[in-house]
Amino acid sequence: MIKIYHNPRCRKSREGLELLEKSGKEFEVIKYLEDVPTKEELRQILSCLSISPENLVRKNEAIWKEKFRGRLLSDEDILDAMIQYPKLIERPIVLNGNKAVVGRPPERIQEVL
Repeated sequence: MIKIYHNPRCRKSREGLELLEKSGKEFEVIKYLEDVPTKEELRQILSCLSISPENLVRKNEAIWKEKFRGRLLSDEDILDAMIQYPKLIERPIVLNGNKAVVGRPPERIQEVL
């Protein structure tokens, strides 16, 4: 099943959702600000994306700048930060089996459909 980690307040995330709706394929919407991924789910997403936790962080968010920027953080520290402050998670993320993309730009979603 295709999954989209979605933030309805984010324009790019809404565009990604619209692209999935137009694809005609079945998918599950995970509003990750409400249904925060577990550490294991984040590890699975990162594995599918083939990136480190730091590369999934929205570094322009005020929370990151205030609490984390400039600090020496382990991958575990970054995962914990994303769980505590899910707004830090880049969006939208679309998973399809063992393939995943961050939908920035939203057209990248086509790569996993």
